[in-house]
Amino acid sequence: MPKQNAVLAELTDILGEAGLITDEKDMEPFLYDWWGKCKGKTLAIARPADASQVAAVVKLCARERIAIVPQGGNTGLCGGATPRPEDGPCLVVCLTRMNRVRALDPYNQTMTVDAGCTLAMVQAAAQEADRLFPLSLSSEGTCQIGGNISTNAGGTAVLRYGSMRDLVLGIEAVLPDGTLWDGLRGLRKDNTGYDLKHLFIGGEGTLGIVTGAVLKLFPRPTAHATAWAALDGLDQAPVLLALTRAACGDRITSFEVCSRSELDLVYKHIADTRDPLEGRGDWVAMIELADMNGAQEQQELLEQAMGKAIEDGIASDVAIAASQAQSEAIWRIRHAVSEANVREGHSVSHDISVPLSAVGEFVRRADAALAALTENASRLVVGHAGDGNLHYILLFPHAVWQGFEPAERVRRAAAITAVVQDTALALGGSISAEHGIGAAHREELKHAKPAVELALMRAVKQAIDPLGLMNPGKLL
Repeated sequence: MPKQNAVLAELTDILGEAGLITDEKDMEPFLYDWWGKCKGKTLAIARPADASQVAAVVKLCARERIAIVPQGGNTGLCGGATPRPEDGPCLVVCLTRMNRVRALDPYNQTMTVDAGCTLAMVQAAAQEADRLFPLSLSSEGTCQIGGNISTNAGGTAVLRYGSMRDLVLGIEAVLPDGTLWDGLRGLRKDNTGYDLKHLFIGGEGTLGIVTGAVLKLFPRPTAHATAWAALDGLDQAPVLLALTRAACGDRITSFEVCSRSELDLVYKHIADTRDPLEGRGDWVAMIELADMNGAQEQQELLEQAMGKAIEDGIASDVAIAASQAQSEAIWRIRHAVSEANVREGHSVSHDISVPLSAVGEFVRRADAALAALTENASRLVVGHAGDGNLHYILLFPHAVWQGFEPAERVRRAAAITAVVQDTALALGGSISAEHGIGAAHREELKHAKPAVELALMRAVKQAIDPLGLMNPGKLL
């Protein structure tokens, strides 16, 4: 206890009174994951105001052998930002106070930001400069850039702009010994050896704490067109995408799919949503085009493509938004999925990816293999089908799930997840497309990655964090 008090006093000296939370009640929100399933313990919540304070805190923790759990907006779905009780004393380092836009270069098309900036703040700053930062997530009002980088976030615009790995030019990070690495370079071409930033993008805070980043900006589209297309089967999705791409080129920004079972829950629970196609289609694809000008041209291109899709029997019906309000209403349906599912029951959810051509086959195989485990459950699917990322969900009504003994809940969820992940892997896919590994899928990663890849990852971890203090129990 005396040693702990000394550490807390030193942290207060580094961070000031406003930078350290020690009251148990005030720490509570930082100790649960987004699902509310995991809860950990911490010595305190450190809230540094800049990168130099982060470096000082990490140096102290390295000296005292205190583990560190980096935390951004705490919106992750794999427990990656939550301390684990079994890992012993740790310090949660939350970057919320680090929320400055450091620089914006409209001609280099870059923005340099603190890692604690929310995604919505970055989007707004880009828009003020008549530019676009294209990452788009349902949690964008809360999630932070450092967390987006650490999980290599994806979202609804990956089809056109790529994931976070494609949107970061440089990073600043504090290494496990407290060294501050300044890699904030806004260069598109720099062929001088290992591109070290990629170790931290998707590294889930296991190699250090990202404190800043240089982000790519793009010209801001001013014209959009949005369609809602009914499909009789998911196999039609890649066919529809190919047809739309041939007609519209790289104007396609998003290509999302939802099963009818998922949409019915949205309409049931979310009051301000309604079905544009009045229940037609077992599946629905949502397509959005965006360009710099020519709103009428975008609309006509999309109408022509969707007309051909109906003519060729790919889509059974299509609704095309006639106004910005109608487009926003369609997007509201898509973004309300998580909220509807939480209201309906307990989700055993997955974040897999497969080759785009295999999305229909994946669902067929998973459905068949899970028939014995789906009694009293609804099968829901929603995802970014344009890049092969599907969220395959089995949803149990709250009363049904609570009726299982705790051990049976664990067993059933593990059995379902094993089937879903094995099905994805058998089709050349991945067990995590955009959510990451965190604590939730660490054991599963051992079976999903070739041994040589895991060995290389462990070698990198050992070289950079030999004491194993950075986000223990996550990823590896």
